[in-house]
Amino acid sequence: MSNTKYATVVAALLTFATGSFASASKLADSVEQAMPELNALYLDLHQSPELSYQEKNTSAKMAKQLQDLGFKVTDNFGGYGVVAIYENGSGPTVMIRADMDGLPIVEQTGKPYASVVTTLDEHNNTVGVMHGCGHDIHMTSLIGTAQQMVLNKQQWQGTLMMVAQPAEEVGGGAKAMLKQGLYQQFSTPDAVLGLHVSATIPAGQVGAISGYALANVDSVDIHIKGKGGHGAYPHTTIDPVVLAARTVMALQTIPSREVSPLEPNVVTVGSIHGGSKHNIISNQVTLQLTLRSYNPEVRQQQIAAIKRITKGIAISAGLSDDLLPEVIVHDDESIPSTYNNPELAAKVKASIEAEIGQNNVQVAPPVMAGEDFGLFGRTAENVPITLFWLGAVEPKTYQQSVELGHTLPSLHSSQFAPDYPLTIKTGVRSMTRAAIDVFNHK
Repeated sequence: MSNTKYATVVAALLTFATGSFASASKLADSVEQAMPELNALYLDLHQSPELSYQEKNTSAKMAKQLQDLGFKVTDNFGGYGVVAIYENGSGPTVMIRADMDGLPIVEQTGKPYASVVTTLDEHNNTVGVMHGCGHDIHMTSLIGTAQQMVLNKQQWQGTLMMVAQPAEEVGGGAKAMLKQGLYQQFSTPDAVLGLHVSATIPAGQVGAISGYALANVDSVDIHIKGKGGHGAYPHTTIDPVVLAARTVMALQTIPSREVSPLEPNVVTVGSIHGGSKHNIISNQVTLQLTLRSYNPEVRQQQIAAIKRITKGIAISAGLSDDLLPEVIVHDDESIPSTYNNPELAAKVKASIEAEIGQNNVQVAPPVMAGEDFGLFGRTAENVPITLFWLGAVEPKTYQQSVELGHTLPSLHSSQFAPDYPLTIKTGVRSMTRAAIDVFNHK
């Protein structure tokens, strides 16, 4: 937003920025006045997505928006991360975070503003790029909230810390920002707030959750070895394909027979590769797994069980120690579960209910998807965090899906198309009201 445009928006909004937010309509009117600019920002971000670790232009746009609002901005932090600080007297520090990266998806929504961007991925393949997880909504809501917080700074005191984070989709962005010293270089927040669009909640509504909200995520490779040979003489080999089949089935006993049924967890074999020809028994098969859980102890139990089971099957087949399977846990891709601090989550829920109405706030269930937002609370400082779900489905489409039993396009779908004006409006109102109340300890 240019300085001229910003001044115009400020002038239009100041009429609504006086007094308290005891009446939700004052904030609602103020956000409504800002919507033309926010809609334009959304469309720009949606039509120019960038993959993880490539968010150079997106980062620059976010930095410029926040600078124009009067924030002290540090860019290229932890990669292409942006940290923006607004000091408004003495008081707590509240951090609000949004993620910036797109996905390697060819958009198929049919919308006139659909992304047609293509780029090279890390393997030098040409791929389409789409904001299929709503990060364009997240960024627009962040800017809208920043705007409202500045315009209504007489309603709160403290330090507002806005973070635009890169590389969420690959689990690296939050790690990089924290490793570079996010809390040490700027300020350790007293609370961290975030939102994420939902493909199962109608726009205009919010899903609140206390406790575990999103899962631990681990990527695991298993290299199962064997003794290859001719497919016509299997008795002279130790077939790793057979061992892999046994392993796939045995791994399913981890969630069903080893972990307590009261502890949610998932072990999914997403990929299996081995062999080169019909009549050749290979020397190795590779399995690729995703593990999901909430409890950190369950995560460790899953990994230990995988190592024990794969080793046991190999030994039972007569393989020597030098041919035992390798289990590789990709720690660089691992992210912890997101645990919403119950006290903070309750405060945020109450604030949002006061702003958009109790009937528009539902209790959302925890999900097995992952989000590196949880890392901001997994530091030595034990910062309380909470993330809420922002409904994004066009209300009539949502109602039809309920009545007809149709499945809606999910996040990461090429056909995911949020009702962006209503979603953004609800996100800005909800986050602004929640942030002001957290500053005021309500």
